[in-house]
Amino acid sequence: MTKASGLTSDILRYAAFSSDPRGGNPAGVVLDASAHDDAGMLAVAAEVGYSETAFVTAGDPAKRRFTLRYFSPLAEVGFCGHATVATAVALAERVGPGELVFETPVGEIPVLTSTGPGGTVRATLTSVATRSRPARDDELDATLQALGWAREDLDPALPPHVAFAGNDHLVLAAASRARLGDLAYDFDALAGVMRGHGWTTVHLVWRESPTLFHARDPFPVGGVVEDPATGAAAAAFGGYLRALGLVPGALAITVRQGEDMGRPGELLVEVDASDPRVRVSGEAVPLAG
Repeated sequence: MTKASGLTSDILRYAAFSSDPRGGNPAGVVLDASAHDDAGMLAVAAEVGYSETAFVTAGDPAKRRFTLRYFSPLAEVGFCGHATVATAVALAERVGPGELVFETPVGEIPVLTSTGPGGTVRATLTSVATRSRPARDDELDATLQALGWAREDLDPALPPHVAFAGNDHLVLAAASRARLGDLAYDFDALAGVMRGHGWTTVHLVWRESPTLFHARDPFPVGGVVEDPATGAAAAAFGGYLRALGLVPGALAITVRQGEDMGRPGELLVEVDASDPRVRVSGEAVPLAG
């Protein structure tokens, strides 16, 4: 990839899963990272300071295929939904809307982009195949202790699972909105539990209705207390709902996240009982440099 491609090696900043730059999840995007090695990408991600920065390391704009890698301030991450959406929107603004294909460390991720009213670009990513399994007692007990939660704080209708859509996420459903809203956890303890099990986030949810959920995602393993909008976890959560038998043919749910952080965002999650993949949609808008 060269500068003749029209793509930039500058660090771009977008808020994903929001049409308002004051909401959603900020992501760094480098559309031409061909000159960066691993250490250089990690250094850029640490400088940006967002939960993730996406790097396009190779690609063909004419064929709309790109190789994408993701780094948190502390380490490389196999897959990141909000940075995927941010990158897709940044590319669509430069090469036009339509389908893009990203080669990522976890596999091929198709993303459909379109322009809506007012010129805001929307992106729909399709995850790799999802899977979900019940959490073990030792996994659950250690996590609850780090969170300062009790088993009585959980919704018994939505049991704890470890869900995958490129990364593993522990899914815990709170019994009340108040429990979800009161998040003050032991950062180092939770980071240790997550590293021990290879989890990217702990996906905390509360079910307002069968199609509306509220979520929070602690991300201490990435050096971030909380992620404001987490597309990878939302995709894994869609697979979790399918595994529980809560998808009657097809289901579209809305996940609201970032409300408790003052950065509200909205993720549309589409699940089909016959397809192991999950679609996650949202908008992204540029942030001031």
